[in-house]
Amino acid sequence: MKTRDFLRRAAGAAAVVLCGLALPAMADTLEDIKKAGKIRVAIDTAIPPFGMTDEKMQPAGSDVDLAKLLAKDMGVQLEIVTTTGPSRIPMLQTNKADIVVSTLSITPDRAKVIDFSIPYADHPSVVAGLKGVSIKSLADLEGKKVAVVRGTTQDADLTQQAKGAQIVRYEDDATMALAVASGQVDILATARSLLPAISKKNPARTVEPKITMQTNWLAIGVRKDDPKLLAWINDWVKTNLKNGKLAAIYKQHHGVDIPTDELLKKGGA
Repeated sequence: MKTRDFLRRAAGAAAVVLCGLALPAMADTLEDIKKAGKIRVAIDTAIPPFGMTDEKMQPAGSDVDLAKLLAKDMGVQLEIVTTTGPSRIPMLQTNKADIVVSTLSITPDRAKVIDFSIPYADHPSVVAGLKGVSIKSLADLEGKKVAVVRGTTQDADLTQQAKGAQIVRYEDDATMALAVASGQVDILATARSLLPAISKKNPARTVEPKITMQTNWLAIGVRKDDPKLLAWINDWVKTNLKNGKLAAIYKQHHGVDIPTDELLKKGGA
């Protein structure tokens, strides 16, 4: 009996050790960032006014200013890692960036592979078209060509809700804007805030919102199992919503106000 008891206890101890070894270690990107003295932020610089390059060919826009403020408050240097819509999440997953600040809407599918901060801005998603184009519902897109950026929430919404549309997918907003300006397409699905910049490409082909598909909420993307960094960012977003700094950045670049109180409620404040 003693031998059996010993063997049973030894087996149990070994199982505990093996289980312990199997548990994934929590990442501590926040500590890594502070040790490195810089934070790598993935930003798409081809979607004004969120991200763009100024006359000196330097990154600019609301996402850039948000990232600058975040890095300053964290006490580290900012390194912008240029990305596109489809590559935002892969860059985070492959550790090419520490966080993503790039018009990243919170969606259930994305939440399966990355974590989101509390939202820092709203982001209405619309179907837009030339003034003479008559569209009142998604059903009116039957048989019509509709431009969209691949991998965006607009792409997903159109695929699910406008099955009769001829969806033309582009790799980034800049390419899609050129397609609209050159007359390749008359209808597009995108963020409402991007319409002025798209129309500016060719004022003779100004686009206007026709249908609001949904209001998305923009947040900062963080890798899974990185609780310290996520907690720091959540506190930072709440603080800068309350003090008005995030609202001021958005107003400067977009000309509209963000719903600060609603954003704070979504963040549990």
